Order: sequence, then C-alpha cells, then structure tokens
Amino acid sequence: MNSRVHPSFKTRYRVTNWPEYDRGLVQRGDVTVWLSSDAIDAWHGHRTGKRGAQPKFSDLAIETALTLRLVFHLPLRQAEGFVRSLFALMDVELDVPDHTTLSRRATRLRIDLRRVRRAERIHLVIDSSGLSIVGEGEWSAAKHGGSGRRGWKKLDLGVDANGEILAHVLTDSVGDDATNGLDLIDRVDGDVGSITADAAYDTVAIYDAWRCRGARVIIPPSRTASVSRRKPRSRAQDRTIQRVTSRQAYWPS
Repeated sequence: MNSRVHPSFKTRYRVTNWPEYDRGLVQRGDVTVWLSSDAIDAWHGHRTGKRGAQPKFSDLAIETALTLRLVFHLPLRQAEGFVRSLFALMDVELDVPDHTTLSRRATRLRIDLRRVRRAERIHLVIDSSGLSIVGEGEWSAAKHGGSGRRGWKKLDLGVDANGEILAHVLTDSVGDDATNGLDLIDRVDGDVGSITADAAYDTVAIYDAWRCRGARVIIPPSRTASVSRRKPRSRAQDRTIQRVTSRQAYWPS
C-alpha cells in the first residue's frame, strides 16, 4: 500500500499474525460479566443502627450499577434495565436498584479507588503545569472590556511509563517545583526504579530524597551548575554534572 502523502514511501505494517490480530479485534466486543460470591453476599445493605429507614442496597451495589452506567454511557433508566438484563443472563436472583435510588445515592457515595499492585519497579516522570482559574472577573472583562483578575494554580504530576498518574500536588502559583517534588515522594506507593524530571527539580534535596527510596535520579543540571566542595552536597548530583560536562552535552535553560 502506497502512501497518498508520500507516493514513494511504502507503508509497512508491524502486524504479521493477521489471524490472531483479527480474533483479538473480535474479542474486544465480547462482554463477560460475573459476580463473586462475596459481592453477592454484600449486595444488600446492612443495618446501620441509626434512626430512619435502613438502606436496601449496599454501597457496593450502587457503585457497581454506576460503574456499568459510566462504562457503557447509559442514562440512569437504561442503566437499571442493563443491570437487570445481566442478572437475568447470569441467573442471579438479586434486586436491582432503580434509577431514582441510583440518582439519590450517587450524590453521597464514597468510592475508594483500589490501586493495582505492581510487580515491576516504577519508572516515574515528574513535571508541572499551570492551571488558569476562570471566574466572573475574567468573563466580565471579556464581555464589557477592562482587565479581569486571573487566578493560577500549579499542578505537579508523577506519571509512570504507561501514563497513569500515581501522585499529584496542587499548590498556589508561587509554589516551587523542587519543593512540590519532595511532597510527591510520600504520595508514590511502590518500588520506584527511576525518577525523570527537568532542570527545575535539580536540587540536592531532590537527589537525596529519591536516592533514599532507591531510585535512580535522571535530571539534567541547570546551565550554571557546577561541582561544589561545600557540604552538604549530593554525590549523585555531582556525578551527573561531571558526566554532562565531560561529554560537552547541550545545557538546557
């Protein structure tokens, strides 16, 4: 197959096992749903000991129905019917919360996100971004003229190799990247193999803190970085500066 943009370029496909790849595409439409015995036992609510009507359905039941609604992009009424049809196919005799119950319980439902434990070490990438807070002042200035007040927040994120956000820190616009990077350390669970960041995180505290976690620090030094004889000083940071200097690498700003 020739490319329409570059006629002389022949498109190369990496997929060589077409029958297996085709079966994989078909399996994407296969919906398999089951309920464990623990989920069936915890489907109905238990007595809370408080005054008033006791809940008929547990938080697990409400969370399950709302999760299916979110996955399949269903309104509340259709979500109720979808769960009923699944229970009929599975031959499970369980009551299904109606759409009014789902709407009422969703406003005060607390969901604990359970993180999947990793067998391999985490390769973490840290960076920050500015968030603009648009309020009535900006809207009024855009409509009637003048200068509106703009608010800013700084968001530091820790992302793994798969793009999953493992930790975050939200501060004011005057927040320092290196300080926020220290706060991210306590919020990352698991074994961290390496940490990659830009020169804004090039501080002795960052090196020492992540090295205590057993992580390899990959941070390019700043343009004016130099090996110092003053203490305390990070040996890992000095080695990075010496390695970059010896190779005459490009110094980012």
